[in-house]
Amino acid sequence: MAVKQTAGRDALGQFAPKFAQLNDDVLFGQVWSREDKLSLRDRSLVTVVALLSQGLVDSSFQYHLTCARQNGITRQEIAEILTHAAFYAGWPKAWAAFRMAKEVWTEDDAQDGKAQHQREMAFPIGAPNDGFAQYFVGQSYLHPLSTSQVGVYNVTFEPGCRNNWHIHQASSGGGQILICVAGRGYYQEEGSPARELHPGDVVNIPVGVKHWHGAAPDSWFSHLAVEVPGEQCSNQWLEPVSDEEYGKLN
Repeated sequence: MAVKQTAGRDALGQFAPKFAQLNDDVLFGQVWSREDKLSLRDRSLVTVVALLSQGLVDSSFQYHLTCARQNGITRQEIAEILTHAAFYAGWPKAWAAFRMAKEVWTEDDAQDGKAQHQREMAFPIGAPNDGFAQYFVGQSYLHPLSTSQVGVYNVTFEPGCRNNWHIHQASSGGGQILICVAGRGYYQEEGSPARELHPGDVVNIPVGVKHWHGAAPDSWFSHLAVEVPGEQCSNQWLEPVSDEEYGKLN
């Protein structure tokens, strides 16, 4: 499949139309499109090393790093490629390239962490918890495990994510039980020290107690939230856990 590129015409179409045409139609439209000779992944690898060797770690280098990621080069592979090239191209050039590569592959770090966390537990992470996003600092996920008899939900927090202070209300019965299943997190009741949570820990939360729970700053965290049956059950959502409060936990 031919690679379509318009950067030349966008930037130099009027000033240098022939250069723009060669860039878009020949370099990318013909050379980069010869996948029967070299795959796009291999061409990205060659291009990144060639630019690095010249010390051209500018916006064009960032563009080719982004293409390399899109063409299948992983974070682990680009780290090894730049490390190997450093011995031939120069150590300072590799340092500059690594600074840019870290930015391009940042999203992969988050995805790697999510995948690793999923492998650590039997329950699905689920979908982004958009319906309750206003009551969380950071990104959380929700997967219902049971919505009849007793509500059971797997709630997952990205590192640093926590829910607001809140209170479970009920005219009788009610409350919540947390069963920790993966990662490391915290539970805190107003006026009490925070409790660090690990897989296998259980937290019983009575009605009327102001509290919050969430992940540690450096760890994903998941717990099952079990709704204790009761009459006229509701949640009273309160203020967020401030960065200052949360920062004291470490």
